[in-house]
Amino acid sequence: MTTRPPFIHQWQEAAERNNSALCVGLDPEPSRFPAPWTNDPLRLFDFCAAIVDATADLVCAYKPQIAYFAALGAEGQLEQLIAHIRKVAPGVPVILDAKRGDIGATAEQYAREAFVRFNADALTLSPYMGFDSVEPYLRFPERGLFVLCRTSNPGGADLQTLPLVASNASSATGASAHLGDELLFERVARLAALDWNRHGQNGLVAGATNPADIERIRAVAPEAPLLIPGIGAQGGDLAATVRAARGNFLINASRSVLYASNGRDFVDAARREARRLRDAINQEVHAASTAPNAP
Repeated sequence: MTTRPPFIHQWQEAAERNNSALCVGLDPEPSRFPAPWTNDPLRLFDFCAAIVDATADLVCAYKPQIAYFAALGAEGQLEQLIAHIRKVAPGVPVILDAKRGDIGATAEQYAREAFVRFNADALTLSPYMGFDSVEPYLRFPERGLFVLCRTSNPGGADLQTLPLVASNASSATGASAHLGDELLFERVARLAALDWNRHGQNGLVAGATNPADIERIRAVAPEAPLLIPGIGAQGGDLAATVRAARGNFLINASRSVLYASNGRDFVDAARREARRLRDAINQEVHAASTAPNAP
């Protein structure tokens, strides 16, 4: 495992250097590649590397989704891609999107996979199995952890917005249930950002399709880094999201950048879309910071 600076430092420095809160997700689908690469699983690296080359000065992070590589037996191409990012975009951190959520020795192996094998700077996690499903990753205090909190998919509301009942019971970490109208995603935010955040490395995943819920997360976890999907192809409201997130965030876009064109101009189109998104985010940040009721 190569020693890397702490994720938080890399991200903040990349955001300042590139004047960007944009994270580009790398979710390669061969069926959507331009000719002559269409449907060729051996071109995952080539396609993603071309996107990285075109956007390296426009982003604050990259987020490769492991499933798109593993499903095709292409983990070697993912390793090659991460090495390429290190070369052409030094200082831009890599968030491995894997949404791991197991316990014990299995979680330890997932942590080694992410942080030793792939040498990722951060990882997405599922908190459903509680603290002992997160604890093994805390043993890598320089790496970032983004815990699924209020996701952008429609089915997220099936569980994440359930109200919690009052209880006198305490969890293994000593956090008791809260009275009132606390929702499950608010409990996740409280635990991940406070109780479990032993090294200051934890952030939250909060979808742009639910800006009102981002406001509720901010009431619980005002300083936590937010990884925000849902802008672009999923149609999240950028202005409302920026107002709700209030500063400490990365906004992820995947399909809208990767597949801005399916022709030979896909690289130029990806760069144009990434630049458009970066500038649009910056405009909304400025508008939110200068609004009469801005904090």
